[in-house]
Amino acid sequence: MSAAHKNATQNTIALSIATDMEAVNTVIRQKLYSEVSLVNQIAEYIISAGGKRIRPVLVLLVANAYSYKGTAHHELAAVVEFIHTATLLHDDVVDESSMRRGRQTANALFGNAASVLVGDFLYSRSFQMMVTLDNMRVMQILSDATNVIAEGEVLQLLNMHNPDVSQDNYLQVIRSKTAKLFEAAAQLGALISGASDAEIDAAGEYGRSLGTAFQLIDDVLDYAGDAAEIGKNVGDDLREGKPTLPLIYLMENGTPEQRELVRACIEKGDEQHFDAILAAITSSGALDYTRRAAEAAARRAADAVADLPDSVYKQALLQLCVFAVDRNH
Repeated sequence: MSAAHKNATQNTIALSIATDMEAVNTVIRQKLYSEVSLVNQIAEYIISAGGKRIRPVLVLLVANAYSYKGTAHHELAAVVEFIHTATLLHDDVVDESSMRRGRQTANALFGNAASVLVGDFLYSRSFQMMVTLDNMRVMQILSDATNVIAEGEVLQLLNMHNPDVSQDNYLQVIRSKTAKLFEAAAQLGALISGASDAEIDAAGEYGRSLGTAFQLIDDVLDYAGDAAEIGKNVGDDLREGKPTLPLIYLMENGTPEQRELVRACIEKGDEQHFDAILAAITSSGALDYTRRAAEAAARRAADAVADLPDSVYKQALLQLCVFAVDRNH
């Protein structure tokens, strides 16, 4: 996909829900407020960094695809974005990251303690907002999602510096840590629209598969991306000793020398051999393998919404499947 086509796709998606996103941004600004100035400062810093806002977009697109006419989708989209932002604040502390979305991370700027505590504020604020909707099914979906995400974070922590992580184990981390909130966002859009259980399940499959595709392409971009475009340091996963799918594939299919190099780098969190690792995963087909896995996940997502009635919102959901695997940031 050309750069012009990618921008056109993003613009088409954005235009289809422009009014809704304005409403969501208004909710976010209102609900971010705290009488504690540091909470305001850090929350504003990370929310204003932008990002693709894919998770709230999913709530809005799915709700509109089912012809929802209320305003609860604005509140839920903001809730999902707060939960995601809280996970980013905590992730960056755990990973000791210094750069996200092209800027210093909050922990690099304000310190670890403040970042963790403001992450807690965003989590608790999101639950305050959920309660006001007075819908037990909404509470169930979001409380389950936040619990699974936390489990995924711990599972990833256990996998750090472990060169023997299997593909199945790693994909479980993706499903828990990343795909679960995509799944919840899509389910919520269907739920509040009065969709059937089967339709809610299909929306969940769409979100889960789309989230998997996004994470797998992130894995590719960590080795083959451009730091200025992806907004973080290339090679962070290797520095953190994270065994992502390209490395796992190389461990399973590379030469003995390549496997030994990968093992040493994962165990030590050693990025000084980044160029050698990049050459190895490129020549071995590991990046192509990971990209094909992402494409398969994106196809599952598209299949899950195939029965939706035709609309600009359905088309946007399908375009997201293409964007997920063809992006460079």
